[in-house]
Amino acid sequence: MSRETVVAGRYAKALYEIADQDQRTLEMEQELQALVHILHEDLEIEQFILSPKISSKVKWDVIRSGLEGRLSQTVISLAKLLIDRGRIEILPELLFSYTKIAGEKLGQVNALVTSVYPLSEQEQATVASEFGQLVNKKVRIQNIVDKSLLGGIKVRIGDTLYDGSLSGKLERLEKSFRRQAL
Repeated sequence: MSRETVVAGRYAKALYEIADQDQRTLEMEQELQALVHILHEDLEIEQFILSPKISSKVKWDVIRSGLEGRLSQTVISLAKLLIDRGRIEILPELLFSYTKIAGEKLGQVNALVTSVYPLSEQEQATVASEFGQLVNKKVRIQNIVDKSLLGGIKVRIGDTLYDGSLSGKLERLEKSFRRQAL
């Protein structure tokens, strides 16, 4: 585990404790997602934030003006703390750790569902229900489209991959033929 992952986990745990006290666990997660999106989805903003040539005060002055009124004081304070300590680059990992901690505490798990086309709400609900019974938790779906699957879906929950894709089945079939040929 990298040092950044450990540090992000510590910040995430502290943030979760604050959110839990305020009974704002899910709202905090949404605000963190928004912050990650704001700071890391635009290449120019990300380069500005990560530039060692720009002082943390200048970075903070620019970011604060864009965040105030849009996010809670807790998340704004977190952003300031990360900028002041030169750790703003761990924000995506912090979000991942926070989501994992919150999910465990709430009996939820995130599933990354890869499909050939975007799944409808009904299809997502069906996948969530079936895998929820399998893992005995409430499943939250994040759908990613990958045309190379040919058909079916892949579901990743934590470190486990459930591969029901046509390309995965063909790959397994090819491996079995190779073993038989030897």
